[in-house]
Amino acid sequence: MKKIKVKNPVVELDGDEMARVMWKWIKEELIFPYLDIPIKYFDLGIQNRDATSDMVTLEAAKAIKEYKVGVKCATITPDQERVKEYNLKKAWKSPNATIRAYLDGTVFRKPIIVRNIPPYVKTWKRPIIIGRHAYGDIYNAFEYRVEEPIEVEIVLKSGSEVKNFKVHSFDGRGVFMILHNTEKSIRSFARSCINYALSEKVDLWFSAKDTISKIYHGYFKEIFQEEVERRKDDFEKAGINYRYFLIDDAVAQILKSEGGMLWACMNYEGDVMSDMIAAGFGSLGLMTSVLVSPEGEYEFEAAHGTVRRHYYEYLKGNKTSTNPTASIFAWTGGIRKRGELDGTPEVVNFADKLEEATIKTIESGIMTKDLQPLADPPVDRYYYTEDFIKAIKERLESLLKG
Repeated sequence: MKKIKVKNPVVELDGDEMARVMWKWIKEELIFPYLDIPIKYFDLGIQNRDATSDMVTLEAAKAIKEYKVGVKCATITPDQERVKEYNLKKAWKSPNATIRAYLDGTVFRKPIIVRNIPPYVKTWKRPIIIGRHAYGDIYNAFEYRVEEPIEVEIVLKSGSEVKNFKVHSFDGRGVFMILHNTEKSIRSFARSCINYALSEKVDLWFSAKDTISKIYHGYFKEIFQEEVERRKDDFEKAGINYRYFLIDDAVAQILKSEGGMLWACMNYEGDVMSDMIAAGFGSLGLMTSVLVSPEGEYEFEAAHGTVRRHYYEYLKGNKTSTNPTASIFAWTGGIRKRGELDGTPEVVNFADKLEEATIKTIESGIMTKDLQPLADPPVDRYYYTEDFIKAIKERLESLLKG
């Protein structure tokens, strides 16, 4: 079978643990045999990030800005336990946060709908898309561990003017954190969510906690309302609505809804709620994720982590049934976008066919262990990851020949 030519490079960001192992299998079985694709490769595995003092992450972000399309494997964001495990120099920041900050992008996560994997939440009939603000808050926070009695103050300097604000008086040990965000980033987030909601023709929700955080969260609410007002006619033409909720009310409402909306969340809430939505629809292995910048750069990745427990089993020589679906869709998302930007419909068609092969494989009853308990009708066995990928490969070749 002649390989399909991809005109321009895709930036590949490799990752960690079991996600990295699956990533390699996907490339070898489902991508490289069929595509002549130029790759700009960056190893974002935790050991290489440590060896380069995390400069490799910044270089990868720059490459995505240059080439417009990236695909990323799941990576470790190390805590102190991971620092010891991998003998790291320090607990490096989230690579996703670094890339998001550099590109000033918004993350959109959308579940993969499979007919024989019904949602846990029985009211959900249509996809719930999570739009996650991709800058600031706890992911770019200043943190400090207090070991003795101290006074904490905030000092604001503007030219010769200085303002001091007392934060807290510690009489012993404790911690504090300083968050920030920018109008530019919040406004870009609001506009991205509005554009995405209009393109998908789904209602736009935004949630925060402005009753408590009247200034910080209130600022987000204010900017969203301003941007929505500017696009009021577009909302009416598309037949969609904008709704603001307190975050706790939004959670309650989402569980009772039929789905079919874009739920815009602040950074931390989007991180948490996207996992909740993924679990509600069946599995984190069935959740797509794309980072979109205002300038039209795209980074596609799986919404799940590195699957640490399975990796330890893999290192023992044991087979695992780890779901590679979201990682496959990271590749197909990047390949499709590359084809769209390059004007190569044959590349777009390949991405469509690989997604179709993946979904039809699951719908035929061939699936990984995480999906087996959810299947309706029930299936009597699950497949190891490599066997699942090979089954997708067989179906893909059939679709490509047809």
